Amino acid sequence: MDAYDIVVLGGGSGSQVATAAADEGLEAAVVEPGPLGGACITRGCVPSKALIHRADVVEGVRGAEEFGVPARLEDIDYGEITASVHDTVYAKADNQESGLRDSETVTLYRGEGRFVDDRTIEIDPNDEANEADRIRGETVVIAVGSRPMVPPIDGLEDVDFLTSDDALFLEERPDELVIVGGGYIGAELGYFFGALGADVSIVGRSDQLVPREDDDVSAVVTESLETYCDVYTGYEAGSVAETDGRVTVTAEPAGEDESGDDTVELTADDLLLATGRRPNTDALDLEAAGVEADDKGYVETDERLETTAENVWALGDVVGEQPFKHAADDESKTVAANVLDDAGKTIDYEAMPHAIFTSPRVASVGRTEDELEDEGREYEAVTVPYGAAPLGMILEADDGFVKAIAAPDGEILGCHIVGPQAATLLHEVVVAMDGGGTVDDVAGPVHVHPALNEVVYAAFDDLSDAPYSTAPDWRDVS
Repeated sequence: MDAYDIVVLGGGSGSQVATAAADEGLEAAVVEPGPLGGACITRGCVPSKALIHRADVVEGVRGAEEFGVPARLEDIDYGEITASVHDTVYAKADNQESGLRDSETVTLYRGEGRFVDDRTIEIDPNDEANEADRIRGETVVIAVGSRPMVPPIDGLEDVDFLTSDDALFLEERPDELVIVGGGYIGAELGYFFGALGADVSIVGRSDQLVPREDDDVSAVVTESLETYCDVYTGYEAGSVAETDGRVTVTAEPAGEDESGDDTVELTADDLLLATGRRPNTDALDLEAAGVEADDKGYVETDERLETTAENVWALGDVVGEQPFKHAADDESKTVAANVLDDAGKTIDYEAMPHAIFTSPRVASVGRTEDELEDEGREYEAVTVPYGAAPLGMILEADDGFVKAIAAPDGEILGCHIVGPQAATLLHEVVVAMDGGGTVDDVAGPVHVHPALNEVVYAAFDDLSDAPYSTAPDWRDVS
């Protein structure tokens, strides 16, 4: 049995712990059955945003006449769009695999790993010609990621359906598509397919799409998606059936006030399930290593990300706190510091941002108003439209806004941005929150004029107690 200082289960963000260990002169191994780089590179963030960029280009052409630039969209080569994105992201995955294979201090095992003892792993290789390997790590990191969740819908076992993994690289665009799921994945893919001309219906259980966002954010996203899709909020898929190659989804009102009179039937060429993701821990035999997980399969850790088994750590989607690539990368830094330097570093999610790439864009950090009200915390919130800034007015981002939320002492509790470049604009707020700053730390510095960051400036200036202000306000003409 080969023994290593560190074994990482998963070739995504966790592999960064292995390479960091190798840089320190330790022997490391990575076990991964699929493409290197994790779901983000080939099945998630990067390819989906590459497709959404194409949708933005299409929408830009369609809307060009509003700015006095007559333009006409004659055709869309859908197959070329998905093929080019596929080739790019898989080239990146292949390069990451080559990098690990060429490493003299990191060994790559291509196959499924599972625990057979504490920190002892059996690997079922991808190549059936090879026999199973057993390896042992002085330290083991669980970072196997997640996969699309398939909900228990009546009739689903007899119906062909797509998940978010499948929907990214279709050779042909569906003419008609039903999306079950009103979270950020369903909303993003609904925008993409709708912008490219498909007839899309979205079924979501909550009263609004992306229900975990601030209420004002959810309202704008829902209203916007209604221009691209038929949106059925407050509904859940009760059953599905397939006839002559077409799928019918029977959707019923969700919640306690169910009424069969309001049932709707949606028929389309394809069905896309976007009902969340589940951790890939069910095949790991965690019990053999003494690693505890909750009833959904998420690994239990302490604040340092060590599991209930000594010298076994976890990060990424299997932890379930913040299912984003940037969160997993931050967690990998925490695990590396604790494993390699015994740093005692703890993970902090208070200033962990996230974004949704619909049209308009969304970016958020910290608490929502509903969360603060549920906690009984005192706060003040200010909402400033994009039109307050000259560039926001020029871009005609009419539904864009920045909502800044702070405690009475100026502590930043949250920020929610809707509109162009939202994910980029959010970061000065993230930096301030991460450093324990106040609203004055955002409102105080000079902001470039004319740039969209002036919307952030205006919102935090409204919350600030500073006696003088130079924040722009173009709402009288926007």
